[in-house]
Amino acid sequence: MTELLIGLVVAVFVGRYIIKGYSPTGVLMVGGLLLLIISALMGHSVLPEGTKSTGWNATDIVEYVKILLMSRGGDLGMMIMMLCGFAAYMTHIGANDVVVKLASRPLQMINSPYILMVAAYILACLMSLAVSSATGLGVLLMATLFPIMVNVGISRGAAAAICASPAAIILSPTSGDVVLAAQAANMPLVDFAFKVTLPISIAAIVAMAVAHFFWQRYLDKRDTAVVDSVDSNKDDVIETNAPAFYAILPFTPIIGVLIFDGKWGPNLHIITILVICMVLTALIETVRNRNGKAVFAGLDVAYRGMADAFANVVMLLVAAGVFAQGLSTVGFISSLIGLAQNFGSGSIIMMLVLVTITVLAAMTTGSGNASFYAFVELIPKLAAKMGINPEYLVIPMLQASNLGRTISPVSGVVVAVAGMAKISPFEVVKRTSVPVLVGLIVVIVATEILVPVH
Repeated sequence: MTELLIGLVVAVFVGRYIIKGYSPTGVLMVGGLLLLIISALMGHSVLPEGTKSTGWNATDIVEYVKILLMSRGGDLGMMIMMLCGFAAYMTHIGANDVVVKLASRPLQMINSPYILMVAAYILACLMSLAVSSATGLGVLLMATLFPIMVNVGISRGAAAAICASPAAIILSPTSGDVVLAAQAANMPLVDFAFKVTLPISIAAIVAMAVAHFFWQRYLDKRDTAVVDSVDSNKDDVIETNAPAFYAILPFTPIIGVLIFDGKWGPNLHIITILVICMVLTALIETVRNRNGKAVFAGLDVAYRGMADAFANVVMLLVAAGVFAQGLSTVGFISSLIGLAQNFGSGSIIMMLVLVTITVLAAMTTGSGNASFYAFVELIPKLAAKMGINPEYLVIPMLQASNLGRTISPVSGVVVAVAGMAKISPFEVVKRTSVPVLVGLIVVIVATEILVPVH
């Protein structure tokens, strides 16, 4: 019980300072190091089983940071950096803008406000395949779909909720979160993304679309204020000089993952596929612009995107790994397992505990990544000790981190959407709360039905 209390106190300390605006990476690193120091003082080994000790507990702590830097900065880290670099390149050449521009046109032909709203939500979810950043996608949607929805009679709050919530459910198989979750589940990326996660995601999106229809209509009817319209017109679209066929470029990694899976072609690593996609895009840019200097400058944008990913994502992974190892070595995991098993069915209780912790962490910090990365490291150890399928634990956590972010008044996407809609972030959260709750329930139920426990 003491170990559980220590873990909870440090977790509260970490959450408090992240809420206050401190860097999640720094706070998680400090929290993890503190837990490792406490573990060493308690006489526990701070290194994973099978790892050779340096001989001193103090240097073992630093040794573990080194191990994480080498492993996270290697295969997994490079994969995430390549994905973020590719996304930055797609934004630079205007390919993401073309996707949004083309996707918004069919919506202009729908006259029923709430049917248009649901169609806009589903379309926005599909667009998340091309735009992986929740905040980036929200801003793009506010610039395109928001004026269309408001001008056909949808309230600002409802339209803003639609723009804020597409990234609440992960669809993209090349998302960094999915890559990390597949590794934690010890599954090939294609199998994890398409055979396990995708059916659950689709079920949650359909349920959330229905929830949006009834919840937004209910709130609009209850609200006696007159719905304002924006100064824009229905023809407002993003300005871009990129040709229409560029809309396919952001999806080439997904196409590559499906083709080069060992059945249709050679079995290629996702990094190899991303390199091919970037070279192909650079060649197309060369033919289009006939300016080698501009092409190289565009690739520099991709490299800077990779550097930003190292600073913002990979180092966060390292810090989260230190924090997770600290929770493990101090005895928090063993105590958590014992507590869950005391309630009876250990597997379902543990899954619900992890989902609850992840949602609360995402709500309070405003970051889906920070909450997911902080606890996903625990999954392999928890699953092994409890004798259950790691997929059963990791999939609900994966979706819960993004769902929790969507109902956080301090998350980047909610703040950005609320600011552009000129409403309070709490109004956006109120509008997204019920659809997110419905989505979370569907994810849990679908996981229980579709994913084997053992």
